[in-house]
Amino acid sequence: MEFLVALAGIMMVNIVLSGDNAVVIAMASRNLPAKQQKQAILWGSAGAIGLRIVLTLVAVILLQIPYVQFVGGLLLVWIAAKLLVEDSGEENVEAGTSFLAAIKTIIIADLVMSLDNTLAIAAIAKGDYLLLGVGLALSIPLIIFGSQIIIKIMDKYPIVVYAGAALIAWTAGEMMLADDKVGPIIHGMIPGWLVPAVITIGVVALGLWKKKNQKEKAVD
Repeated sequence: MEFLVALAGIMMVNIVLSGDNAVVIAMASRNLPAKQQKQAILWGSAGAIGLRIVLTLVAVILLQIPYVQFVGGLLLVWIAAKLLVEDSGEENVEAGTSFLAAIKTIIIADLVMSLDNTLAIAAIAKGDYLLLGVGLALSIPLIIFGSQIIIKIMDKYPIVVYAGAALIAWTAGEMMLADDKVGPIIHGMIPGWLVPAVITIGVVALGLWKKKNQKEKAVD
C-alpha cells in the first residue's frame, strides 16, 4: 500500500509539473508539416525522457548527502509555491523551422523545465529505484500522448494543481526532516509532523491569496 501511495504521488507530481512541458512539445513543432510534427514530438520526447531519467537518478544519489536534502527541501518549497503563483512561460518557446531544430528545441526546453520534476520525483521515491522506474514509466506516456487532456483538466479543475503543490510542499518538509544533520536538530525543537504541515498550509494559502488578488485585479 505504501508503494502504491508513493507511486500515485510520483504520477501526480509528474503530471502537474509537466503541463508546461506538454505545451512546449506542441509549440516547438508547430511550424512543421503534420507528418514531421508527429516524428519530431516522438524523437524529441524520447531524447528529453532519456535525459530526465539520468538527471533523476543523479538527484536520488545527491539527496543522500548530508545538508543536500535540507537544501533540496527548501528548493521544493519554492517549486511548490511557484506552481501556484506564477504563469507559465511557454509562449516564449521558439518554434523549430526544421525537423532537427524542432527536436533540439524540445529536448533543451524540456530539460530546463524538468529540473523541478526531477527533484520532486527523486524526493518522493526516497532512493527506491523500482518505485522511481515504475512511476516514470507510467506517467511519461500520459504526458506525451495526453498533454492537451491534462492541460484542460488542470484548467477546469484547479484543485488538481493545488493537490500537486500540496504534495510537493509536504514532501519538502519530510525531506528537510530526513536530512542526517539538520533533521535531528529540528526533531529536538518541535514535533516532526509540524514542519511539513506548516509548509503545506503556507504554500496553499499563498496560492489562494494570489488567486484572490488576480480576481480583484480582473474586476478592477
